[in-house]
Amino acid sequence: MRLKLPATAAGRRHRSTLSEDTARMTAVNAVSASHSSPSPSANAPEFSGAGLLCVVAMLNHVALTGGRITVSLTALQLGLSTFVVGGLVAVFAVIPMLMSVRAGQWIDRVGVRRPVTLGNGLVVTGTVLPFAFQTQWALLVAACSIGVGFMLHQVSTQDVLGHAEPQRRLRNFSWLSLAMAGSGFSGPLIAGLAIDHLGSRMAFGILALGPLVALAGLRRLQPALRAMDHAIEPTERQARRRPVAELLKLPPLRRILMVNTILSGAWDTHLFVVPLFGVAIGLSATTIGSILAAFALGTFLIRLVLPFIQTRVRSWTLIRTAMGITAADFLIYPLFAEVTTLIGLSFILGLALGCCQPSILSLLHQHTPHGRAAEAVGLRMAFINASQVSLPLTFGALGAVIGIAPLFWAYALALGAGGWANRHPPQDVETPAP
Repeated sequence: MRLKLPATAAGRRHRSTLSEDTARMTAVNAVSASHSSPSPSANAPEFSGAGLLCVVAMLNHVALTGGRITVSLTALQLGLSTFVVGGLVAVFAVIPMLMSVRAGQWIDRVGVRRPVTLGNGLVVTGTVLPFAFQTQWALLVAACSIGVGFMLHQVSTQDVLGHAEPQRRLRNFSWLSLAMAGSGFSGPLIAGLAIDHLGSRMAFGILALGPLVALAGLRRLQPALRAMDHAIEPTERQARRRPVAELLKLPPLRRILMVNTILSGAWDTHLFVVPLFGVAIGLSATTIGSILAAFALGTFLIRLVLPFIQTRVRSWTLIRTAMGITAADFLIYPLFAEVTTLIGLSFILGLALGCCQPSILSLLHQHTPHGRAAEAVGLRMAFINASQVSLPLTFGALGAVIGIAPLFWAYALALGAGGWANRHPPQDVETPAP
């Protein structure tokens, strides 16, 4: 008896300790889930029009990529200074950069149907107005309308495509990235051919056809978009506005945004520095265009086979491999002057950078708290637009002082540092099939 009583007391103390530990762990897990739970995936409503929505996005993207060239060349034809032309082109990125986070918060509250339609309508306005009026103010309104409209459309589209179970989400973003690769290549080509053969006014008219057809596609998607908005929990739509800094405090989300900014900057670095490097080594404009076209071809081809790759390779493995290949490519790029070698290096760069966007978008939705997916997409777009504005200005100033080759090497160092910082990334939820 003397031994039994202490044992019973000890058992009670042990059970009490276990109960306290269990309660404590439950509380910790609840807090963790509230801060890092992925956007709706397994229980998300199934959106039936993902393919058509990607086509609609592609038609609007043609207007954006072609509109940048057409606005700048029309401004030059009107006799505007290069400073004004630069300002007009910058408007395409600066205004969306300032508005994208608020736009994402708005989409999280009201749903996607109205914002995606409004965005498409703004793109139509931005292409039709300079078709009717060839003035400086019409070009300014066009740049604002196309830039803001495409931003609204893109944030809404990515929000819709991200509400799916993990494997279907990856498939949706693979389709979207393939559509963007096609429009990124065809938009400038259509604009250039139209300006040369029909003039700038008709070029805007031709570019307006894409978003007009896209509006018809959105009309067909209205029932599916309305069902999507109604299916998402009202508590998610009616959540009070929270500071965007809360998203940046989440380590996985902060890691994804950092990697996205580095890779987006690598894309912009190539597009900006390669023409400078080509001029420095005496290449013609046609040759420089061929080198850039090889990059675009690489991004398009890799996205054709990306769904096959993504079923066998984890997202973070794909991203880190792309960062390593891009860093190595940038290191050796300025060491060559042969055109065929430069075309090959740009093609490899296109393969590496072209495979990352679907994985990044999927990871972004995976680690974003419920009800804030569009806000996170808007934050990502703000970082991308900031890179598009700041990198050309920074590299233009540095290139005049230190030359072109160090620009490649400096960004290779940034890519290497980013890859090293992400050598132990968080575990993917979407595990590739065996």
